[in-house]
Amino acid sequence: MPSFDIVSEFDKHEGANAVDQANREVQSRFDFKGVDASFTLEGDKVQLEAEVDFQLKQMLDVLRARLIARGIDARCMDIQEPVLSGVKARQEVALKQGLDPAEAKDVVKRIKASKLKVQAQIQGEKVRVTGKKRDDLQAVMTLLRGEEGPDLPLQFDNFRD
Repeated sequence: MPSFDIVSEFDKHEGANAVDQANREVQSRFDFKGVDASFTLEGDKVQLEAEVDFQLKQMLDVLRARLIARGIDARCMDIQEPVLSGVKARQEVALKQGLDPAEAKDVVKRIKASKLKVQAQIQGEKVRVTGKKRDDLQAVMTLLRGEEGPDLPLQFDNFRD
């Protein structure tokens, strides 16, 4: 029976490259001359540090652009509230990987609501979709990529025919 897996993941090496590129871009930008601003990657979290909070917003745009340029969906960014102290402004951005149970249930619910002749089951941090026809599986992919789909960075792996 044809099947495929729905996952939400990215290449960590590409994420590290995107953070390095963002650091270089911030250091060379004219509006950041003389400003102590930097990105630090710690596991799946990126720490943004600048002098004031509006610079953090500019840095977020730079990071988002670098992630997209490296082929990582920007929807994987979980942006925390900035922490402002007297001298520094800090913000943490978690790069989410994997579907949590609530997101997986939402994906399964959307698939079942589409009335396509497929079965979807949650298997850890992924959702396995099986069906008799390959066309039904491709219709599920189209549904989840479209506007009715969830606002998640989804990839489709392990397609078996």
